[in-house]
Amino acid sequence: MTDSILLQNVSPERLTELIKDGVKSQLEDFKKEINTHNPDELLTRAETCKFLQIDSSTLWAWTNKGKVKAYGIANRRYYKKAELLESLKPLKK
Repeated sequence: MTDSILLQNVSPERLTELIKDGVKSQLEDFKKEINTHNPDELLTRAETCKFLQIDSSTLWAWTNKGKVKAYGIANRRYYKKAELLESLKPLKK
């Protein structure tokens, strides 16, 4: 009986409140989890593309235009996660 929820005598307004509180709590936990990652974490090209949900040609163009900064060792390129997040700008409506 500990894995079940009984909704007796709960008004729709109260149920809506409970759901909002639960979602808000989960979002706050998610924000904390994102912020606790190592800000100097290095991502490979593939990881960066996956993180930003872009194609590798877009990443190449953004790097050449200076929109994102790449770091390299030999033929390998890395991107700092914190700098990628900083490069995101709010869009004007």
